[in-house]
Formats: sequence, C-alpha cells, structure tokens
Amino acid sequence: MIEIDGSFGEGGGQILRSSLSLAAVMKIPLQIHNIRAKRSQPGLRSQHLAAVKAIAKITQAELHGAEVGSQNVTLIPKHTKGGQYQFEIPTAGALSLVLQTVFLPLSFTESHSALVLTGGTHVPWSPIFHYLSELWLPVMAELGFRMDLVLEKAGFYPPGGGRAAVKVLPTHQLNPFYCKERGDLLRIRGLSGVANLSEEIAKRQKHQALKRLYAVCHDSKIKTLQMPAASKGTFILLKTEFEHCAHACFTALGAPGKPAEQVADEAVDQTLAFLQTQACVDPHLADQLLLPLSIIEGESQFTTSQITQHLLTNAYVLQLFLPVKIKITGELGQPGMVQVEGRAVPLPD
Repeated sequence: MIEIDGSFGEGGGQILRSSLSLAAVMKIPLQIHNIRAKRSQPGLRSQHLAAVKAIAKITQAELHGAEVGSQNVTLIPKHTKGGQYQFEIPTAGALSLVLQTVFLPLSFTESHSALVLTGGTHVPWSPIFHYLSELWLPVMAELGFRMDLVLEKAGFYPPGGGRAAVKVLPTHQLNPFYCKERGDLLRIRGLSGVANLSEEIAKRQKHQALKRLYAVCHDSKIKTLQMPAASKGTFILLKTEFEHCAHACFTALGAPGKPAEQVADEAVDQTLAFLQTQACVDPHLADQLLLPLSIIEGESQFTTSQITQHLLTNAYVLQLFLPVKIKITGELGQPGMVQVEGRAVPLPD
C-alpha cells in the first residue's frame, strides 16, 4: 500500500486525483490522509467525492472514508473494467476533473467505455469543457489516447446541472511528447459563448478580445455560440497556433455584474503574457501532461510559460508511485523546461 500525505506542496485536490488515477492504473492499494489540508474547507468536497467513488466503481475497489469532509481515504482497487457509467456531482463541482481522473485507467481496459457526467462544465478553478475539447483532447490524441467528448448541456456556477457524454476507447500505441520550439505565431482562434443570455454579450466579449489581439496577430478570429444550460453564464476561450508545435489555451468566465469586456480582458491578458515567453505549453496543460507522460515509455520534453506549485506537487506524487524521472528546470512562477523519462504500463490486447 502506498501512503500519501495530501498536505504536501499546494495541498489541494490534485494530489488526490493523481493518486487515484495511478492507484487504478497500477492496481496498487492507496491510503491518502490530510486531504486538501491547506484549503479553507479541508477534506473531500462533492467533486472530490465524485472522483473517489468513480475510481472505486470502475476498479471494483474496496473503499473507506468516502464522505464529504473526510480527510482520510483508503482505496484497494481490483480490476479496472470498461463499460457504461454515470457519474454525478450534485453541485457545480467540475465534471472535467472527474473525467481526467478516470480517463487514464479506462484507457487501459480491454473494452470501450461510455460515460455520462453531470455537474459543472464551466466553473472557476478547473478546466472548462471547451478547454478539454479544444486543447486537452487533441493533445491526448497526439499521445495515442482515444476519446470523444460531447457537451449536451452547460453547467455554470452555482447551480451546475451540466451534462457531458464521453466515449473512451482502449489505447494500443502511445507516443512521447516533444515540444521545445514553437516557431512564429500563425493565428489565434477563439470561442465566445453565452447561455440563457443575449448573444450581444458574446459579441461584446468577442469584439473586445479582437480589438486587443489585432496588434499582435492580424489573423485572429472568434466564433460566438449559444449553449443550452440550467442557468445563465458566459465564457471566452482563446487558442494560440504556431508554426511548429505549441499547445496553449486561455479562458475566462462571466459572473453577475461582471462586464463582458472584463471577461474578454482576462483571457487576453493571459494570452499576451504567454506570448511574451518562448514557451510551447500553457501552465495548466503542463500540469495535466505529467501523469500520462509518466506512463508512456521514452523521454518527453516541453517548455512551459510558468512553473506552478501544482506542477511541482504533481511531480512529487508521480514519483511515489513510479520509477519515473521528472526534471523541472526553472523558478517557481517563471518559464521553464519539463523532462519526463516515462515507464510504460501494459497496453490492452
């Protein structure tokens, strides 16, 4: 059994999710304590509990401590089984984080899986659905993972109520990731979406972003869209595309009383800060890449625009489970290089 101190580093939910995924993939019993010890509400919240129960379900695990507020969980996984699953978060907890917890274990089963997830799709402090569909999913496909995502209904904070359908297929060949030189900026593409609000708000977000982006990239285009949802909400997403490899996407969410122009400015500010560096990968994707690259044989290398505490914490957790070498060069909060010498896990027949 591997024991994990959930208070290490940034002491958030990432330690829990990475530990759950690896315990399922490696079929290793897990005991994690001090869960989210450094958060204002320590212990499991609804979205973390959903991830714990989801992993337990797909691995037919013995499970202890699975309740809201618990700071100690024991998981003894058995055999991960593909199939049809429904995972529900009764709040606006991020369904994207539950999906990212289960997708790796399900990718190493012998049959495909069909998932229905409900909860928050566009909520703070997590990757929104369109970040997954526009950036994370294509990069996972580049690595060799096979998955389809469909947004059936958006879920904004606070009611949630979003719904996504996901198909995960067994993976048969995985590839290391090498992304150190991005070349020239070619174009910027974006989405400006609203739910149960006037499309004029989406257009205001779009026009404000384009007004500022034109100075750095004449080929900038943003689509507007209306989404079905349980409540009102808005978002904007901006994706940079370069001559060579580069993977970066930045988002911002609306809120009551928050002008559309401010939503656009938040995403543009992040994009411009990224463009000031020579990095290929945004800070959020850098963190999300560590786990899959650790179980892909061979050396992966990429540059990121910011070394985050999330990234450093994730590297610590992965090296407790695997004989993987992870080298992160750079200062906290500054651009840096990530090198991963992965160790392959058996692939499905």
